[in-house]
Amino acid sequence: MTDLRPVAPKTILDPQFLKKGGAVDPAEVNETFRNILQKALHEVNQAQHKADDAVRRLATGETDNVHQVMVALEEANISLQFSLQVRNKVIEAYQEIMRMQV
Repeated sequence: MTDLRPVAPKTILDPQFLKKGGAVDPAEVNETFRNILQKALHEVNQAQHKADDAVRRLATGETDNVHQVMVALEEANISLQFSLQVRNKVIEAYQEIMRMQV
């Protein structure tokens, strides 16, 4: 039970990326958004690899902790589902912008 970590919310509005007043450089915003997306996708990929490794260890008999394997699988599944929902919202927002009349 000691290897359980507490649940902590992840926020996109990290204080290090927010400026206090003044105009924001568009190149800086794009770079920041890109970095946030890359980091999030990397975390999803890591969760998938962790789940695959846990299943492999269970199948080969290296571990008999089914609970830990199921937690890793569900964590990977939830992170993938969340990233798909974010992608869907981004696509919807893009389509809405493209429908706007100038």
